Amino acid sequence: MDNEKKESTSFSKGLLQTEELYQYILGTSVYPRESEHLKELRDITATHPRAVMATAPDAGQLIALLLKLINAKRTIEVGVFTGYSLLLTALTIPEDGKIVAIDMNREAYEIGLPIIRRAGVDNKIDFIESEALPVLDQLLEDPGNENGFDFAFIDADKINYWNYHERLMKLVKVGGIVVYDNTLWGGTVALSEESTPEAMREGRQRTLEVNKLLAADSRVQISLAPLGDGITICRRIL
Repeated sequence: MDNEKKESTSFSKGLLQTEELYQYILGTSVYPRESEHLKELRDITATHPRAVMATAPDAGQLIALLLKLINAKRTIEVGVFTGYSLLLTALTIPEDGKIVAIDMNREAYEIGLPIIRRAGVDNKIDFIESEALPVLDQLLEDPGNENGFDFAFIDADKINYWNYHERLMKLVKVGGIVVYDNTLWGGTVALSEESTPEAMREGRQRTLEVNKLLAADSRVQISLAPLGDGITICRRIL
């Protein structure tokens, strides 16, 4: 069992000072509250060669709390992967809630889909296999969608984060929340370019740019929380 737990959490992107402290947080307040379906999906995702892309469970716990705090019913998810955050959202929103879930890779989504179906929440999900910008633009073509969503979670290509943000500022209502993942980019945002591994440099630069833009955006109240790989919470105020 201990080996199984280590295997299922080895891909965590926690930026705490010690792994032991991170495991304490998970073991004390995250895992005891995690549903069996979420645990099953997390364990399956841990065996995926790109498991590092999954939403960290501690970040997921905060997302679920935010969803409840604003009574979210209509949500958008850009970047689904195997569906951990998608399942978490579907379990949290009400029975008549709906999620527009967008990802270019249906194959990864299919890994988690059987678990989502067993959890009985697949009816809440409208999965669209596509690049995200055309879908967001299409949503905006319907006047009923403007200011019509309560929440959005973005965990996709960093080059388009600001493009997503501009569209979400029209789709998500005032008082709604948009959460961006990976906004600390493995801690490299605090390193020099020379000190950053070459494979992470472009992502680091994109992350620095979007963090600066979000911090200066008067339309949102923000908090960059050091959970997982960093999540920036934006509450639309204008």
